[in-house]
Amino acid sequence: MPRWEIHSPDEKRVTTTDWLRRHLEPFQPKLVTVLREGYGWPMFRGDLVAGLTVAVVALPLAMALAIASGTSPDKGLATAIVAGFLISAVGGSRVQIGGPTAAFIPVVFVVIQEHGYQGLVLATLMAGIILVVAGLLRLGTLMKYMPQPVITGFTAGIAVSIFSSQVKDALGLSMGEVPAAFLPRWQAYFEHIGSMRPATVGLTLLGLAIIVGLRRWRPDWPGFLIALVLCTLAALLPWLPTETIGSRFGALPASLPSLALPAFSLEQVRVLLPSALTIAFLAGVESLLSAVVADGMTGRRHRSNAELVAQGVANVGSALVGGLPATGAIARTATNIRAGGRTPVAGMLHAAFLLVFMLLLAPLMGYVPLAALAAILLVVAWNISEIEAFRHTMSAPYGDRVVLLLTFGLTVAFDLTVAIQVGVVVAAFVFMFRMAETVEVTSGVRLVEADGREDPEDVHQRQRLPEGVEAFQISGPLFFGAANRLDGLLDAFRHSPRVFILRMRLVPMIDSSGVHALASLIERCRRKGIHLVISGLQPQPRQVLARMGLLPGSGEVHLVDGFDAAVELAGDMAHGKDVQRRAID
Repeated sequence: MPRWEIHSPDEKRVTTTDWLRRHLEPFQPKLVTVLREGYGWPMFRGDLVAGLTVAVVALPLAMALAIASGTSPDKGLATAIVAGFLISAVGGSRVQIGGPTAAFIPVVFVVIQEHGYQGLVLATLMAGIILVVAGLLRLGTLMKYMPQPVITGFTAGIAVSIFSSQVKDALGLSMGEVPAAFLPRWQAYFEHIGSMRPATVGLTLLGLAIIVGLRRWRPDWPGFLIALVLCTLAALLPWLPTETIGSRFGALPASLPSLALPAFSLEQVRVLLPSALTIAFLAGVESLLSAVVADGMTGRRHRSNAELVAQGVANVGSALVGGLPATGAIARTATNIRAGGRTPVAGMLHAAFLLVFMLLLAPLMGYVPLAALAAILLVVAWNISEIEAFRHTMSAPYGDRVVLLLTFGLTVAFDLTVAIQVGVVVAAFVFMFRMAETVEVTSGVRLVEADGREDPEDVHQRQRLPEGVEAFQISGPLFFGAANRLDGLLDAFRHSPRVFILRMRLVPMIDSSGVHALASLIERCRRKGIHLVISGLQPQPRQVLARMGLLPGSGEVHLVDGFDAAVELAGDMAHGKDVQRRAID
């Protein structure tokens, strides 16, 4: 068999095998990497415990999310099992846990109301194909350019939508189908407020009290599951009549549905394309955000394009069993890490445990009161509301506040698709306005360069760095499109330095996304035991950092006026001398 060779631009000969390996590596599942590195009993034991822990957390959530989306709880369980297994098996993160998430509730609810459940299944299938194509086209890195105010705005809007969707079940209102739109929904609630059931309200408050109490006094206990069990036992009492899963949906199936391709036509595909694009966008953004959070907790790095492909495969798999859209779940992923999960096997075991629960507990799930699931989702809504992030962004520059409030308002009042489109467009206009104001400063500068590549003066300055000290310079505005360039700064060093100097004398402007990226860099330096020295802050970045409360009181950051002072301070710290934290007044 002939051995083909490819000539690269530098005229080096590259075999076909090497070329394929280099181009396919970004799509290699982390499971393959783990198995190649060696997988033994100690790792399996940790993954086993973590998988069981996450399954216990995911069981009530999967049912609650499905009901809130306007469908039956078995659809949520099937999604968590099938999509959760596939996301872990073929994904680009070692610890990602996938399944249905709260972010999809408003979108799924509207799609079901407008196109029926089969319309949702087709939209989920289309979204899966879109995600696979996006991953193969290596668009995963583009997700990093989403402005932080847009993400915070639509996340907070989703939280409000989830809260408003649970009022009926939380209060036990006797009413027909709940309207999808926000204002008509609340109008319907007020019209039927007289049908409120005290027993249902009592069960909702009991569930909330159990979850909140356990989070405060026993945070390691599975609060959602305990609340579900205790509320179910309380609902069995004859003087607490309330609606249950069984009374609304009937008996739940004790097995996964068989594979089936949804019926479709070209006209249906055309009509459902906007919904499919929204589902694909949400799945991509939330999964990559979850993977980034997981990287921060584990010190690992995910493969963004492999993760997008995995999300696509998982959504196709979920659609084939009649399930819901799925993505990486930040809370469940964090639970997996804290429980000891370190490889994709933990996520696969979590899906296996959920399947066992479904097979064994299906007859008992019919007794679960809907009020208990409403209590769980009210807590979920509070968790994803990002109150602190919202408040923090409200102290950002004026343009970021406009983007935040506009995205939030449109998400609540209209829908997520409109909110994201308008939010991104307005953020782009804000960015262009800022660039117009700083055009003379930013003309011709490179964004992030090592000091030794700037000019002869910088070469001379770099030679003065003491041993154990490294320095980088940021040139130009640190805005949402450039903030992610700080992510890999510390990874550029073969050996971590003792002191890291970040030169910001050429940064005329910083926005909330830049502040967020700088905060992440500070946290990474803290975890690695690296002293961070920031030199040459200009007035606008200094004012924004002070207004958003990033620097005061953070003992790991030292602010100095110029590079000479930074080198002097770094030399003292590199040699173990005690220094007082320095800041610019």
